[in-house]
Amino acid sequence: MADDSFSGDSSFVDPQAEEPIIDYFDLIVILFFGVVGFLYLSKDTLFGNKKPVSPPITTPNNAPAISKPLVPKKSKDFIKKMQETDKNVVMFYGSQTGTAEDYASRLAKEGQQRFGLRTMTIDIEDCDMNLLDKFPENCMAFFLMATYGEGEPTDDAVDFWELINSESPEFSEGVSIEEKPLSNLNYVIFALGNKTYEHFNAVGRQVDAKLTEFGAKRIGVRGEGDDDGSLEEDFLGWKEDMWKAVCDIMGIDQNEIHNGTHIASYKISELENYDSDKVFYGEYSETSIITNGIQQVYDSKNPYPSTIIESRELFNSTDRNCIHMELDITGSGISYQSGDHVAIWPINPEQDVYRLLKVLGLWEKKDTVVIVESTDPSASKKHPFPVPTTYATIFRNYLDIHAPASRQFIATLANFAPTEEGKSKLTILGQDKEAYRIKVADAHLTLGEVLELISQNGKPLDTIPLDLIIETLPRLQCRYYSISSSPKATPNHIHITASILTYNPVTMPQKTVYGLATNYILQVHRKRNNIQHPEKSPYYLYSGPRDRFYDEATNTIKFAIHVRKSNFKLPKNFKTPVVMVGPGTGVAPFRGFIIERAKQKTEGDEVGDTVLFYGCRSKNEDFLYENEFDTLFKTLGEGGKLITAFSREKEHKVYVQHRLLENQKYIWDLIYTRGGYFYVCGDAKNMARDVNNALIKIAQTCGDMDENSATAYIRDLRSRGKYQED
Repeated sequence: MADDSFSGDSSFVDPQAEEPIIDYFDLIVILFFGVVGFLYLSKDTLFGNKKPVSPPITTPNNAPAISKPLVPKKSKDFIKKMQETDKNVVMFYGSQTGTAEDYASRLAKEGQQRFGLRTMTIDIEDCDMNLLDKFPENCMAFFLMATYGEGEPTDDAVDFWELINSESPEFSEGVSIEEKPLSNLNYVIFALGNKTYEHFNAVGRQVDAKLTEFGAKRIGVRGEGDDDGSLEEDFLGWKEDMWKAVCDIMGIDQNEIHNGTHIASYKISELENYDSDKVFYGEYSETSIITNGIQQVYDSKNPYPSTIIESRELFNSTDRNCIHMELDITGSGISYQSGDHVAIWPINPEQDVYRLLKVLGLWEKKDTVVIVESTDPSASKKHPFPVPTTYATIFRNYLDIHAPASRQFIATLANFAPTEEGKSKLTILGQDKEAYRIKVADAHLTLGEVLELISQNGKPLDTIPLDLIIETLPRLQCRYYSISSSPKATPNHIHITASILTYNPVTMPQKTVYGLATNYILQVHRKRNNIQHPEKSPYYLYSGPRDRFYDEATNTIKFAIHVRKSNFKLPKNFKTPVVMVGPGTGVAPFRGFIIERAKQKTEGDEVGDTVLFYGCRSKNEDFLYENEFDTLFKTLGEGGKLITAFSREKEHKVYVQHRLLENQKYIWDLIYTRGGYFYVCGDAKNMARDVNNALIKIAQTCGDMDENSATAYIRDLRSRGKYQED
């Protein structure tokens, strides 16, 4: 190297010498080679790189990639958009499952129709939130913020979350936080969460606190919805007083407020001429329609059609099912880590689809191709789902028609009932909380079933606006499952462990309610294994868009999937002990953890104690992966321990928290003395709380702490990521 030659050259002397001794010919030679070397090393920059940096991307079958036309980036300047479209209210939402988005849309519509507000709804990730300091003082911002996981923001709210929680948040005008940069901002906030989690509504509460800290003024009280209770009732109970406060600020005379006529949010156009290759039959993006030659990126907006390579029943039971399923991701570009989640994109059962098509009088037109587009030119989404599509596809793939109809929606539908009797029925269900709970919520009455209540002898209800249904029903969302495999063992296969949900409502015992996604999984499992599907069970059109999800010749079926990264992770050091508590299907991520630790062990690594507390009803009925765990724990050796709790094999029920207390000295040694990690996965409402309480008792007994100190110690474990829940 040139530097080495320079450092050893005798013609260079100490710069502090009075007179350098140097040969000028040598200097010229050195300079010449220095310039040549510089030109060589900089040739790509100076003269352009003539060679490709990497080979062209190709599809898994090595077809040449086709360049897609550049699409101009969507502007995130919501202030400019407000001005251009003359809006005075913005509904920002951060949503993981679509509920916050649905509430934002409902509030926008209500604000427009009841109070004459000029509203727009927008995903918070589509906004440059640094511009909040320019928010007009005579306008109003609504924040509908969901909390995901253990106090984390939803995927679309991460950037906003990082902005407001940074050490020195910077807004567009550069005003310091001490000078209250958001002093012009009037806002309303509703937080969505689940009380069974420790950090209930943490995101909504923190957003509220930060906005206030930055000088913004909250209008009305902060709304808080609990998904473990009745999120819908929390929302309905909050918004009436909220609207009164908003009307006061916006100068709206409440004496003149009245429910106006229905204003269509969407225009539905039936097409006679169309390109059949561009019709969406359940796809989620354009690239999923045109597949040849395009390298795809698979994510939540473009799920991957994964082939199911294995499925088997895990229960030895006649009335319950639990399915192990393996999904192939070879060549997809998808990667995962143990502890991550895989999303399954379900479809609605055909019974629900047919019922709604018939009751709305669309059965004969079910395959008609339609365009659905917003009537609001300022809408952040021009179309509510991919279009053009068909009526049947809208109900099968894009709208959640399987969930119980909401009370507010039923109250709205009463205005469109074809008869006074029908109007009276819907009005009672829409206004009487108890009647709604008993007859709709607890009985799990879908929209189609509610509409059948007012249909006369099966006569179609042509008075119900379809645009109202599209506007009101939430979009059909994916369902997440803990991945029960490890990429160390199966990098191209993702495993899931799904317990199938079915139950008979107390208020309608003759009816069976089926979980949407899990029964989709169950039917596909039966089809793959040539098992008779019960006649009354829900039936799904598993062949998928354009019949691409089913190959009759090989009896192979595909699911649309994507992977979501999780913070639920093993410690990086395999020597660190881990304690896992996972009863029932809560054991899913721990199967991946244990497989990974056993793999490291077989490769000669030192692996710390690996302890699993597993619970189920009976060893002979629902012990998941019993034989597999026996092999894995033998591989782990003395440091691997499987401790079981079978709740229905003894007179007194025994649960995992009881087993924890029985082994408290060992657990305390692993966690406190040896710095181990503690994991819980499963029922957050009861089991996780009981396990947390058991650990507090262990800290009291073995750590000689009082209750407050023990509680603080467990809380500290959580804050340091050494007590994790999924």
